Amino acid sequence: MALCLGIGVGIGGKPAATEDFRIGEAGRGEAIAASGGLQQRAVERVLITDDGMRLDAAAESAAREITDRMRALPEVDSVAVPVYSADGTALRVDVTMVGAELDGDQHVGALRAQTEEVARANPGLLIEETGGPSISSGVDALRGRDLARTEMIAVPVTLLTLLVVFRSLALALVPLLLAVSSIVAAIGLAMPASHLFPDNGVGTNIILLIGLAVGVDYTLFYLKRAREERDRPGAALDSRAVVAVAAATSGRAVVVSGLAVAASTATLYLVDDVIFSSIATAAILVTLVSVASSLTALPALLTVLTDRAERRAARRAAGHAAPVRRTSSRGRFTGFVLHKIAARPAAALAVSVLAMLALTAPVLGLELTDMGRETHPRTIPAMQTFDRLNAAFPELKSMHQVVVAADPARANDVTHALRALAERAADDPAMMRPDESRTSADGRVTLLELRVPHHVSDDAALRSLERVRADYVPATIGVLPNIDYAVTGDVARYADYPAHQKQKLPLVIAGLLLVTFALTAAAFRSIVLGLVGVVLNLLSAGASLGLLTLVFQHTWAERLLDFDSTGTIGSRVPLLLFVILFGLSMDYQVFVLSRIKEAVDNGAPTRQAVLDGVGGSAGVVTSAAFVMVTVFASFVPLHIMEMKQMGFALAVAVLLDAFVIRIVILPALLLLLGDRTWWPARPAVTTAGRVPVKVGS
Repeated sequence: MALCLGIGVGIGGKPAATEDFRIGEAGRGEAIAASGGLQQRAVERVLITDDGMRLDAAAESAAREITDRMRALPEVDSVAVPVYSADGTALRVDVTMVGAELDGDQHVGALRAQTEEVARANPGLLIEETGGPSISSGVDALRGRDLARTEMIAVPVTLLTLLVVFRSLALALVPLLLAVSSIVAAIGLAMPASHLFPDNGVGTNIILLIGLAVGVDYTLFYLKRAREERDRPGAALDSRAVVAVAAATSGRAVVVSGLAVAASTATLYLVDDVIFSSIATAAILVTLVSVASSLTALPALLTVLTDRAERRAARRAAGHAAPVRRTSSRGRFTGFVLHKIAARPAAALAVSVLAMLALTAPVLGLELTDMGRETHPRTIPAMQTFDRLNAAFPELKSMHQVVVAADPARANDVTHALRALAERAADDPAMMRPDESRTSADGRVTLLELRVPHHVSDDAALRSLERVRADYVPATIGVLPNIDYAVTGDVARYADYPAHQKQKLPLVIAGLLLVTFALTAAAFRSIVLGLVGVVLNLLSAGASLGLLTLVFQHTWAERLLDFDSTGTIGSRVPLLLFVILFGLSMDYQVFVLSRIKEAVDNGAPTRQAVLDGVGGSAGVVTSAAFVMVTVFASFVPLHIMEMKQMGFALAVAVLLDAFVIRIVILPALLLLLGDRTWWPARPAVTTAGRVPVKVGS
């Protein structure tokens, strides 16, 4: 851990740059504009109002003071002439910041400090500031507070759950110790990795989330098996032998699970998006570090704890009767459910699968969009100013940018074509004057900006983009030969990103299915189990996505979950849901199937192996799932819509996976398949007694 962290601090990280976020035609247009120095810059806007009254000389004086103060700042590139609203009740000052658009939120504090000083000097006026940098820094601060609150919930609940499972503070702290150490080491490794896959800012959050999940899972698998071996009737294994058995069985499951999680997450690289690449890198690193920890530090620590437990047990036994060893790890509820399933597996399978398909049905109406700036919570002060600014200046809500690159000798042709395009747009009810045209210093790149008085998520804005791309541009710019052009801007960014996600989603799902099938089939030498893994993961992911659609695309749950429905699902949510869920599901799946396969290899009939394997693993799977459901559910009260949707979907998915898939559908399906489960291999011939696991010479 110290070495990994030292390497990371020594090398340092590389944050994602503005050009890393370019997607689709909008991204191509941004690249053309940037080649001529016409790229979008970070812009802050200072709004001056007086409770709806027409402004007087005091407002103009305040605007001049703001202009002078802003121009003196090294963070400011230029300050525009103050502009009045149409009714004269608002005055705005536009401030363009230096540097890349993405860097604005890092330096906006200096601008806001100047605005606050002018506001204090003019108490009769409402002087406030908003803009992309202010909103972005406000969202980051809100997200940080929300995540800190979820950690305050998740860690105590995790510890309490582990205390209930193990009835030992020392053992309960082991999973948290493994998770925390793996998280710290992964954060260190993520810094040099960011030079290959730049970090967009969510890497640390993903490491915390996945690190806690797999750290708890892997340690529970180990500890559960070690305790079973120690408590087995007639067992005479010392602490090292107990840990060796756990390593030979649950340890192997951990390795397979870790590789499955890493391989599943790696499919996010197929999206060709810096956000998903950053998430994939973070998840892969923390998973592999957790596997390495579970193969090294965990067995050593477990041996020490087991030694101590044996000494305490020996001291207690010296003056008391020997403790009664547990002979079965199957809970009453699990035993009852498995008894009913064993009696009628076909009926149990049919009912449960139909129920999961019913939950999946709302996916047919799924609508994906990028969450525009207007969807951010109004608890952020900059968003309240954002609303007042857009009410006074509706032309600032969004824009289209038509970018053209051509030989400077053809500047007149380009200018004439863009003027014709602007005239067509002037008659469009979804756009308004004034339009603005700029040309690069070398005359090679020209940009026409068209104002759209609608938010990027409004249908009117999206339809106007379609008209610009399909009608206005082909009829004007499109007739010029040997030029490069594209339509970008706020609306294009908003439209192109979810379109890109929709295009990549089938590719990612296909990759996930292939990885799930290949790893499961290879681990258990069974093509049938590979297909079973694919089907079960699809059922779980489909049902959770259906419930997400049912809840968040409608208004009936708004008060219950404290949100305002946009009628859509965030475009990143389904991809993340599928990938993270497939990875976590593989954890549970590999652990349960490993127990079943071990029993079969030891001579048990497939039917008995299924019942014993599912029943014996139900406790640890349920405990791990409870921790994960709590962690993910703690995201639901968050204010950021995509995080709220993601938390809800993952909590539901893990709940369904642990309590429906693993306890009902999986055993029912395997009972019906019988020995066909292991095709093309053949199950071991049933023998009397239990074949011991070899733990070394």
